[in-house]
Amino acid sequence: MSHNLTVSPKSAIEVRNLGVSLRNIEILKEVTCSFPAGQTTAVIGPNGAGKTTLLLAILGLIPYTGTIDFNHPGGERPSIGYIPQRLEFDRGLPCTVEDLITLSISRKALWLGKNKKIRERVRTGLNKVGAQALKDRFIGKLSGGELQRVLLAMALEGNPKILLLDEPTAGIDAPGEELFCDLLSDIQDQANLTVILISHDLSVVSNHAQHVICLNKTVRCSGGLSTLTEENLLKTFGLHVQIYPHPHGPHPSIRDHNS
Repeated sequence: MSHNLTVSPKSAIEVRNLGVSLRNIEILKEVTCSFPAGQTTAVIGPNGAGKTTLLLAILGLIPYTGTIDFNHPGGERPSIGYIPQRLEFDRGLPCTVEDLITLSISRKALWLGKNKKIRERVRTGLNKVGAQALKDRFIGKLSGGELQRVLLAMALEGNPKILLLDEPTAGIDAPGEELFCDLLSDIQDQANLTVILISHDLSVVSNHAQHVICLNKTVRCSGGLSTLTEENLLKTFGLHVQIYPHPHGPHPSIRDHNS
């Protein structure tokens, strides 16, 4: 739990000696790191490294040891938006985008109707992410990129201070990935959001993050993009990773053979 220790004004979150064990299996051990305020921090590491577990601990959804402290009045957890790695749903479900977002913000059942205020909130949220045309589309008919825009609109509901994204570009084609990341950068700049991004794609990391945490059960290294050296990537991913020059940027890319 958070113990309201002093947090640097340059950090939105500081994690100290974090440990997580589930069913007697140690997932994270002695994780100490910080997340700069108003910047995008990428968390990278192989499958099973504990990246999603770290996000769930920050959200307060799982028990942990150590401390997670927030640069927020009283040190309490601020409003946090979250896009999970997967959204499991029946693609044949007759549920529109407006229905889905309404369910996330209203306590009333859909069959009781949607009042004008809720409809306006849905429209405003979709406008923020350039997805107003999707309002009446069934969610099962959305492309990967369209669905991510809808999930982003849901995550931004309530104007969070921190946004957590777990592999947000997985399953999106290259043009859709670029559009999503550019949209996210624009929204972050406008709202001064602190963004924490999990990604296996180092081209996304090198183009959109300012800070990097290399995680494999514990923090292997952290810092600016200069942290992405071949030595540090091998230290984080081990010998099952293939490192090769990326054709569109100065930083290496990786293929994790366990992904």
